[in-house]
Order: sequence, then structure tokens, then C-alpha cells
Amino acid sequence: MTGYSTNMRVKLPVICAILEGITIILFAIFVRYDHETDARDWHHHVKNHSASDIENDFYYRYPSFQDVHTMIFIGFGFLMTFLKRYGFSSVAFNFLLAAFGLQWSTLIQGFFHGFHDGKIHIGVESMINADFCTGSILISFGAVLGKASPVQLLIMTLFEVTLFGINEFVILNVLEAKDAGGSMTIHTFGAYFGLVVSRVLYRPNLDKSRHKEGSVYHSDLFAMIGTIFLWMFWPSFNSAITAHGDDQHRTALNTYYSLAACTIATFSTSALLSGEGKLDMVHIQNAALAGGVAVGTSAEMMLTPFGSMIAGALAGIISTLGFKFLSPILDSKLKIQDTCGVHNLHGMPGVMAALIGALVASLATADIYGAGMSDVFPLIADGSRTAQSQAVYQALSLLVALGFAVFGGILVGFILKMPILGSPPDTQCFEDEIFWEVPEEDGGHGQMAVVNGDDMEKHTMA
Repeated sequence: MTGYSTNMRVKLPVICAILEGITIILFAIFVRYDHETDARDWHHHVKNHSASDIENDFYYRYPSFQDVHTMIFIGFGFLMTFLKRYGFSSVAFNFLLAAFGLQWSTLIQGFFHGFHDGKIHIGVESMINADFCTGSILISFGAVLGKASPVQLLIMTLFEVTLFGINEFVILNVLEAKDAGGSMTIHTFGAYFGLVVSRVLYRPNLDKSRHKEGSVYHSDLFAMIGTIFLWMFWPSFNSAITAHGDDQHRTALNTYYSLAACTIATFSTSALLSGEGKLDMVHIQNAALAGGVAVGTSAEMMLTPFGSMIAGALAGIISTLGFKFLSPILDSKLKIQDTCGVHNLHGMPGVMAALIGALVASLATADIYGAGMSDVFPLIADGSRTAQSQAVYQALSLLVALGFAVFGGILVGFILKMPILGSPPDTQCFEDEIFWEVPEEDGGHGQMAVVNGDDMEKHTMA
């Protein structure tokens, strides 16, 4: 085990230095403040338009950004701490990937969405979009959790962020589909990309580590912290970059009720599936969140509150059934070792969200949306598309997301198989000690002793 640990002594610093160095250079060449962030441009705007500082978009978007940021670093991080011997890696590698991913995605998304006069102009909305992209990376991370080295994960992030940017541009700018909460661009893409990578990295001898894959009481409790944070802030996630006013208000409301109905459905389905009627914490930690994914595409639309609740309830049922019946089949028959069950929380609900979005789009009429049609479906409002053709583009966008996920996952998976990237051995998966200095809880290696008075704590290493 020591040999594998020391492999990271050179590999991890080198890859971090290279990736961060390239990122800093690219930022220096291309990235600039946008007009609401630049001192000269903003004050020129205020002076010439009789505006005030409170009109700066920062004050409208920053609360949503903070909510999304909390989801990325605390929600996703702690959700993955359910593994009994992989807590350090779960929360800290989540931290590492998010920190690099938000920088790299600022560049990639900037080239597609904020590139003007040879420069990328960034502001608070760029920060939100970068976090969205990072969310997709962390979903993929969940599929390979415990089975990849930090170097492999950073390389995966590098390529996946790039593919995410292209996929998002095709869906939102070329096909001009609507996907306010990113159920297609973030959840569907991230889940199936991660599943394909997991399939390519399949470990036939993973049984040697299976005894460490489970949870214990306190690890499941930590994971539930992540669930609660995600559940609380998901309305902000779905509504963070929608248009101000009724659009943002409606998106948050639809998500709110979908999550509530999903939670009730998850508890009831979990109890029903147990012979003794006992609840399974895995279901509650994950399936209760599926309602946020299920309305991500349509939350901005006139889905109606009861429609949101139906979508959420169905998502909770489908996700719970997936954990109970489908995950074992993926593992044993298709050789897809999905550690966190991202297929059940993000994959299937993401596909469901895309289909709901297409259905709701097909029903859009001027009577329902009025003048608000120009915000939600601008191409229908100006006569460029009918509601039915918009629905077709919505459905086509799902296929695009799946296509990028599958082919991108195959390519990146084979890159990650390179031995130099330090993949952990089959006997040391789901194990912190291969990458971390881990203190023992009571005695043994790494024991910490406290001595008399003002003496310093001393660490006795065996």
C-alpha cells in the first residue's frame, strides 16, 4: 500500500501544477471583467444611464450563487461520505475537483457564451454557470467513487468540462432548447458520462474490496447532511439563471413542491419494498432528491404546482425502485459499478425531466403564457417555431446529451486506463489510507497522545 501512496508524491503535484499553470496563463490572456464588474465600465454606465449600484446584477444573482455554491461543496461533498472508509477522499476529492472544475469551466463556457472582442468577459452569472458545470463533474465522480486516483479524477475533469461546454452550447444555442435546471446538460450528461467511464474502468476483481464499500451508522448520518443541504437549496439551483421576475419565482416554486412530493413518495416506496416495512437510508439519501432533477427542464415552464408534484412523486418512486432492483443488474449483468447510484438519482430522473419538458413545451399556447411566452419560449413567441416543433427540439436535445455522454465517456475512460495515472489496486478501493494520512480512532498507527500541562500534543507514528 505504501508504494501506491508514494506514487502520488510526484504525480499529484505535477498534474496540479500543470493544470493550474495552464489555467492561469489562459486567464491572463483571455479573461476580463464584464461591464458590471469592471470599475471604469460600471461607473460609466451609472453616470450615463442615471443608474444606481443596487441595479448591478450581483445583487440579484449572488444569493442564488451562494446557494448553488453550498450545494456543490457541502451538498455533493457530504452526500458521498456514506462509504465507511472513504470519508476523507469523498469530501476532499469533491473539493479538489470542484476547485479546478470551476476555473476550467469559466474558460470553456466563456469561449462559447462570453467571448467578445477576443476576450472572455465574466461576472456573477459566469460563477453560477461554472458551478453548474462542476455539478456535472461531481455527478460523474459519484459513479467512480472509491475506484479512481485523484490524478485520474483531475484528468477526467479536464476532458469532461470541455465536453460539457460543447454539449451545452449545442443544446442551448444551436438547438435552442430550454433547460433551466440543467436536467439534460448537467444531470443526464454527468450521470451517463460517469456510468460509461465506470464501465470502461470495470474491475473484474473488485470483490476484493467489496467489504469496504458499505456504510456504517455515522457515515450514513454524514451523508444525510449532504442530502439535506441539497434538498434545501435545489430551488435556487434550478432557478439561479432564469429571467428575473415571474420566471425565477415560478421555477423555484415548481422545484419546491416537486421535492416535497418526491420525499413522501420515497419514504412510502422504501417502506413498501422492505419485507418488514423498514426504511433504507440509501433510498432516503438519494431518491428524495430526484424531484429536483425531474422538473429541472420544465420548472421554468407553466408546469403548474400539481404537475410539479406529480413529477416529483413519480421521480421518487422510479429512483427508489432503481436502487432496489436496477443497480444490482447494472453491476452483475452490464458490468457498470455505479458506487453512488447516480443512474437512479441523476440519470433516470434526468431523462424523465427531458421528456416532461418536451411534453409541457408541446402544450404551450399564447393563452397560457401571454406576454411571458417571450421569456420562456422566445422562438414560439416570434413565430419561428410552433409548440410542437419546440417539443421536437427538446426531445432531440436529450439524444444529444446522451450521445456526448456515451462517446465522451468511452474516450475519456480509455484515457484514464493509462497505468501512469495511478489507479488504486483492486484490493485497495474504497479506502482512504492509500491516499491519506489517517489517524486511528483508538490506538494503533497514527495515535495522538496528549501529555501533561502546556506540553504540545505529540503524534506517535508506529
